[in-house]
Amino acid sequence: MPRSVNAVASRARRKKILKLTRGQFGRRKNVWTVAKNSYEKGQQYAYRDRRNKKRSFRSLWIIRINAAVRPFGMSYSVFVGKLHQHNIEINRKVLADLALNNPEAFKAIVEKVSQN
Repeated sequence: MPRSVNAVASRARRKKILKLTRGQFGRRKNVWTVAKNSYEKGQQYAYRDRRNKKRSFRSLWIIRINAAVRPFGMSYSVFVGKLHQHNIEINRKVLADLALNNPEAFKAIVEKVSQN
């Protein structure tokens, strides 16, 4: 009895990976073993960097808030501490957006916090 290898499914699986690595440099795009390794490593980087992106954005928001409160004679840590004291629950993303795009509203928040 002849050996069954299911070449159709195997070829389809390989074609799928080779299609996903299209545009890469050198043998990464057309040699099966290299392309498979390249694709798997790329998926690892993508998984890792989806989490790193969140860190990067939080850092950016903190930098923007710090730069926006400095003219009012405050540092970022003092500002956030006073926000917590006054039970103002606005996240850093919104604060950074207000500081950048709506300075009047951000100024109102800073003045509210700096009272007392």
